Amino acid sequence: MSVWQLVAVGLVMLLGLVGVLAPGVPGQAIVWAAVLWWALADQTPAAWGVLIGATVVLLLNQALKPLLPPRRPGESGAPRKSLLIGGVAAIVGFFVLPVVGGIVGYVGAIYGAERLRLGSRGAGWASVRSVMRATGYSVLVELFACLLVAGAWLGAVILS
Repeated sequence: MSVWQLVAVGLVMLLGLVGVLAPGVPGQAIVWAAVLWWALADQTPAAWGVLIGATVVLLLNQALKPLLPPRRPGESGAPRKSLLIGGVAAIVGFFVLPVVGGIVGYVGAIYGAERLRLGSRGAGWASVRSVMRATGYSVLVELFACLLVAGAWLGAVILS
């Protein structure tokens, strides 16, 4: 697989990760499609293993969705900008501090944005709790599943 194809797959995967944050965009499907594209072009055992793992992780995430609270961003009281900042920080945090950084980045960035907006530490934490109840858990679980897939793909590309 050429470098340009790998870059294109990576960009599609990044689009899927951002799509998880946008309501109505099938972010998981885009991430899975990027892994499928890579596996069909690469056709190594590692590529097929990542595709199988990605399929299992994303199907498990779909099975867990009914157990999580539905997304209701309007009920959190936080502006979309704070949620977007949290999502971007989760993506960056996942790769800076593998696995745990996604959660820390999401919650920490929402807290920081809300503290700046509201002006106090207590109000910032109250807003974080409200965001997590209204949208946070479902977004965080879906984003985390997609980040695991993206991390596995990146690891396989680097190691091969």
